[in-house]
Amino acid sequence: MNISTTFNKLAKAAARTTGRPLAFTLASFVILAWLVSGPVFQFSDTWQLVINTGTTVVTFLMVFLIQNTQSRDTEAMQIKLDELIRVTDRASNALLDLEELDELTLDRYRAHYEALARHTRTQAHVPGSGSESTAAETAREWTR
Repeated sequence: MNISTTFNKLAKAAARTTGRPLAFTLASFVILAWLVSGPVFQFSDTWQLVINTGTTVVTFLMVFLIQNTQSRDTEAMQIKLDELIRVTDRASNALLDLEELDELTLDRYRAHYEALARHTRTQAHVPGSGSESTAAETAREWTR
């Protein structure tokens, strides 16, 4: 088993575990115990250092777990969207894998679709605007 697979499994397990109410409750109890212990340790610098160090380490590690989880979720969603584009007859397969294009090319695509949307909106008969049409007619016009 390679390190990437091992990390992914650990990250998934950690994300599932830390995202549950029990994890939040345990973290709350740790903070409460730290607060209650303040008078015992006379609110010393060491007492403060313990919570600061603990929260910094946990935050540092959680950043990597969250990034891993979001990256996997984004990739999976992108694959699903690509599949929907691929199987839709009127969709353009040129839109598959857009996330891999450079910024300038993405900007050109975005400008094209923004112009298309503006044009479509000006041509559509919006219900309630005086020229009534059915929702289906409006939807058809908006998707042309």
